[in-house]
Amino acid sequence: MTEQPDENARRLLDLGKGSKPRAFEDGTPEQARLDYNAGFLSVQGAKETVTSIEDRQIDGPNGPINLRVYRGTGAPSRDAAALLYLHGGGWMLGNLDSHDEICRWFANIAQCVVICPDYRLAPEHKFPAGLMDCAATLTYMAQNAAELGIDPLHIAVAGDSAGGNLAAVLALMARSGEVPRLAAQLLIYPNTDAAQTADSYRRHGEGFGLTLSTMRWFRDHYVRSNEDILDWRVSPLRAESLAGAAPAFVLVAGYDILADEGLAYAERLREDGIPVVLRQWPGQIHGFVSMGKYIPDARQAVEDAVAAWRSFEEVSDRTTP
Repeated sequence: MTEQPDENARRLLDLGKGSKPRAFEDGTPEQARLDYNAGFLSVQGAKETVTSIEDRQIDGPNGPINLRVYRGTGAPSRDAAALLYLHGGGWMLGNLDSHDEICRWFANIAQCVVICPDYRLAPEHKFPAGLMDCAATLTYMAQNAAELGIDPLHIAVAGDSAGGNLAAVLALMARSGEVPRLAAQLLIYPNTDAAQTADSYRRHGEGFGLTLSTMRWFRDHYVRSNEDILDWRVSPLRAESLAGAAPAFVLVAGYDILADEGLAYAERLREDGIPVVLRQWPGQIHGFVSMGKYIPDARQAVEDAVAAWRSFEEVSDRTTP
């Protein structure tokens, strides 16, 4: 790790100290959402043009689910690769607009179709409600592939932070057929262990954006009880085995409270025979991929994820009879 965060990350941290009205955990969930929604646009870069964007609504196990469908520039009208993108926000924050920049990048860089669900959030909808919405969206993509113009055998899942957690869990669920098969999992500073005992919680628990107290607040609103913390569907690092999951790209930021559990998950995947591309950004902070206005590394991180996805697909194509 570098001796201090990247210059652009430090600038953003300094700006945040003066602009944030309160820590999320010092208010109500409703206030946290208002604060979050008021701030995310100020750190996103210019929106890239894509071929099309469509909002849809599908039926889910807990009621309707709103989706946003992006078709990237250069994506074929039929049999396009597809990506299910799950936004971060501690399972409590985020929406179809908060990660619009990332979804556009993925759609254009991969020349694919990206679908982002507005999954249910805690604490109104605790685990596993949001996860069930994500699973339902993946099933919808596979079952409606022809109408969506996508190839059901080339669907990947991606997500950042809490979204990376949900993506990792879907990749484990896919092993048993509980959700459709996945070509890849692209995990951006994922949360993989809700016990929150990794040393990076000590090293980076204050002063680098996402704090220890905020992470505990997010987790405690998401789970129904302490028993859920040990459930692999909340803490995929605690699954007995990760064997059989899709090939994985794992991105880790050096000054991130979640850094150690991201590294640990990549190592567990490798130990269990899963192809892994690990990309470390030593000088970066949690959330940097959503901060394209200030951090040029943001788009490069998505390019790295897409390159890994393509490499997995190339190996699969060569080995498929």
